[in-house]
Amino acid sequence: MNIILLGPPGAGKGTQAERLQKSRGMKQLSTGDMLREEISTGSELGLQAKRYMDAGKLVPDDLVVRIISERLGRGDLENGFILDGFPRTTEQARTLDSILADKGIRLDGVVAMRVDDDLLTERITGRFSCAKCGAGYHDVHKPPRKPGVCDECGSTEFSRRADDNEETVRQRLSEYHGQTEPIIAYYAEKGLVREVDGMAPIDDVTRDIEGILACVQ
Repeated sequence: MNIILLGPPGAGKGTQAERLQKSRGMKQLSTGDMLREEISTGSELGLQAKRYMDAGKLVPDDLVVRIISERLGRGDLENGFILDGFPRTTEQARTLDSILADKGIRLDGVVAMRVDDDLLTERITGRFSCAKCGAGYHDVHKPPRKPGVCDECGSTEFSRRADDNEETVRQRLSEYHGQTEPIIAYYAEKGLVREVDGMAPIDDVTRDIEGILACVQ
């Protein structure tokens, strides 16, 4: 089973991919993880990517595509994969089609996680975590049981990601709608798209995705 998870940053793609890895043995292929892996191994592709990242620049599409192509060529995907973070544009989707065709790999489905921009912004900007143990919290939906004290380790120090602010989140959502969302129509023409409510409780989203995959099989 080979699928793409689509949705804006913060929609929960990573969480759902982790659950699919555990339940089905699928491999999550996250663009960021693949880049970091190549860099950590000191491969030629990784060294090229590192030069761009160290300079604060985006890794060029052609380099990302080469890294993904190399990863798809390994022999550890017998239970399938979940692509998360690629493709980001319709052009990248066409390139991915070519890579998969060359390798004789079938794409079984595209799961698009629908979100409400305002609710998603609230979800992201309210996130914070324990600075000591990393336990996650939310201002509204999951505050510590005792204000200012971590439920897990008792620490009183917390942190927030610098980019979890409304301006940055709105910008990322705008980029998603402008660049990535058109991919849904591209894959819909191929009959591959199934949508789920990304704003539903995590367990409900997991159940819906599992139901979709069961039908695909």
